[in-house]
Amino acid sequence: MQALDGIRVLDLSRTLAGPFCTMLLGDMGADIIKVEQPELGDETRRFTPPTWDGISSYYLASNRNKRSMTIDLKSDEGKEIIYSLVKNTDVFVENFRTGTMEKLGFGYDELQAINPRLIYCSVSGFGRTGPERNRAGYDLLLQGFGGLMSITGEADGTPAKVGTSIVDMNAGMFAVYGILTALIAREKTGLGQFIDVSLLDGQVVLLNYLATSYFATGKPAGRMGTAHPSLVPYQAFSTCDGQIILAIANDGLWKKACQALGWEDLAGDDRFVMNADRVAHRSELIDLIQGRLSRLNSEVVYELLDAAGVPCGPIHSIDEVLHHPHVREREMILEMEHPIVKNLKVPGFPVKLSATPAKANRYPPLLGEHTDEVLGELGYTPDQIEVWRTKKVIGARPV
Repeated sequence: MQALDGIRVLDLSRTLAGPFCTMLLGDMGADIIKVEQPELGDETRRFTPPTWDGISSYYLASNRNKRSMTIDLKSDEGKEIIYSLVKNTDVFVENFRTGTMEKLGFGYDELQAINPRLIYCSVSGFGRTGPERNRAGYDLLLQGFGGLMSITGEADGTPAKVGTSIVDMNAGMFAVYGILTALIAREKTGLGQFIDVSLLDGQVVLLNYLATSYFATGKPAGRMGTAHPSLVPYQAFSTCDGQIILAIANDGLWKKACQALGWEDLAGDDRFVMNADRVAHRSELIDLIQGRLSRLNSEVVYELLDAAGVPCGPIHSIDEVLHHPHVREREMILEMEHPIVKNLKVPGFPVKLSATPAKANRYPPLLGEHTDEVLGELGYTPDQIEVWRTKKVIGARPV
């Protein structure tokens, strides 16, 4: 058994925020029907390079546990198919620009009239209300618009983007949160509802303590590299053979670190006793620590601080993370069978449930791989399916 067994999701989303959301739902057992444009499919199928045995690595990363079908959403027959699917669908997910679904005849009001229990999740760049609602939204744009780039990078450098598409995936996780909440509410009311998730809203929420600090002081945070505005020392330092992270988040850890490293003079210095003092004298303390660590080997520092219970660690490259024994022990690398990709590996499940665990039931589907299967479940005959294929209402079978 999986927690979302019996929940059907009709997924009209593409790129990352929506597909990441539906993948997470599929991991927990939901039946995800991924609707794609005939012949072209989700645009991430063409996000290359890199490819893996000819298939986009970007697409492979966020589309497991789904069935793919191709439908021309602008055709009358295509609309008929969507309406038929909606009758027995629990969740509808889309991330088109504002107004597109309504023009196609798939707005919330139209679909809710067909199925009052339908949960309709709309993911967009700026949300479905407000003066910016018609703007296109992409991760990079929202990293800038939402303030993230203003606090990312070195203090004397230019704004930088986070190395991964954090805005998209964050919105996808909030969409999952909204959908699961709406499913619980439906058990009480018997009715579905509309969920409006935006990349921008998710980014504003991530500002969290930085937003509250601004309201408290009137001063917006700026770029600090790896440093923290409220904790010192809490950043990366160079050793004689690399770099190390010190995450000293309270005064007790500071005392332990000084004892472990033989820095009794720093521990007794009035400028550095309390965290507020260390923040006030940040530059002096950081210079002192950097000077001392630059003469030490990273492994020596790790051993001394680990033994004292002081949080510290390396800055791993992606390959070092993916091959780390702890990551492997946590089963965070999935190996999946795929008809084309040999030895497919993707990131695993970040949430471990003891009774209803996540599972990799399906590999990322080929374009339109399940079109005939899903249409057959709706009661359409093979002859009718072939007529639609001839008229290009649905796409060709995958080779």
